[in-house]
Amino acid sequence: MAAGSPGPVVPSRYLAALGGDDPLAVMAETPDRIRKLLRHLTEKQLETKPAPGKWCIKEIVAHLADGEVILGSRYRFIGAHDRPQLPGYDQDSFVERLGPMNAKAADLADDFAMARAVNLGLLERLPEDAWDRVGLHAERGEESIWSLVTTYAGHDRIHLSQMETIRTGLFPKVGRKPAAKKPAKTPRKTAKRR
Repeated sequence: MAAGSPGPVVPSRYLAALGGDDPLAVMAETPDRIRKLLRHLTEKQLETKPAPGKWCIKEIVAHLADGEVILGSRYRFIGAHDRPQLPGYDQDSFVERLGPMNAKAADLADDFAMARAVNLGLLERLPEDAWDRVGLHAERGEESIWSLVTTYAGHDRIHLSQMETIRTGLFPKVGRKPAAKKPAKTPRKTAKRR
């Protein structure tokens, strides 16, 4: 970074979503949290949009999986090259044209988990100074590996919250255990009088 440069900025909404939690820990737990949110929902329910023009749960999972592939390439370009150009992409076109509705949500979640594991493995082996290296994003300017990790951990939290809102708003009774029935009262045995 140039002298006096404040460095890459993480948008406040992602920092707020993190709430001070360790971004790497958040990233590591996200695949399991996604699987938990998918549990007990049918494919039809996972394809139910909460409102016109809004993504359904399955589309959100596909978005996270696609984003993780893009993110992995950005980590690698930044880690290996000096100030590489990082192209943006149209997330809506990815969701619209890459066929998420032709896949099972669980398979998309597995794709995300695999890509995330590969990326976390890379982050573990990177030299410490690589975290401050920057790439030049076409829309956002300088982004370091540190700022990307922090941003995408917050991004995970925002989409997990969105999925939870859809799940509880549209399917509030799914996965809930029915209230336990009270055992029927059995008549007490009384001692026979002799």
